[in-house]
Amino acid sequence: MSDVLGLDRVQKRLPLEDEAIARLRRAGLIDGRKNNLHVSANVAKATESKAKYIRTCAQDDEHYAKLILDYIEKYEAVSRKEIDELLWDLLSESLEGEQKTNKISNLLTKLRRAGKIENSGPEKNPSWVLAE
Repeated sequence: MSDVLGLDRVQKRLPLEDEAIARLRRAGLIDGRKNNLHVSANVAKATESKAKYIRTCAQDDEHYAKLILDYIEKYEAVSRKEIDELLWDLLSESLEGEQKTNKISNLLTKLRRAGKIENSGPEKNPSWVLAE
């Protein structure tokens, strides 16, 4: 019964004790980090909430990086605002606004450091282009 109550708290995004988190993890009922928990794929399948599970669990960075590169390739130069519009709704629903902003910043930094994109605009109005 305590596992059912724990899962209920996870779905309602309420705090959960460390002991309950560990027990639910061992049972394979939850995924995610302590402040960002969600039900596991098996629970989502059993409760017919598979689509919600996919929306709340994060995709890998390569997926988002490929979207950014394809977008820049198609439109040659894009602003940060345009990149935000592209990715905002695609990022995990479990992320808050500032976390999404940081995630996008980290993706752009990773691509820039890898030499795939570069910023060709001023600091106040960046314009991202493919690196040559």
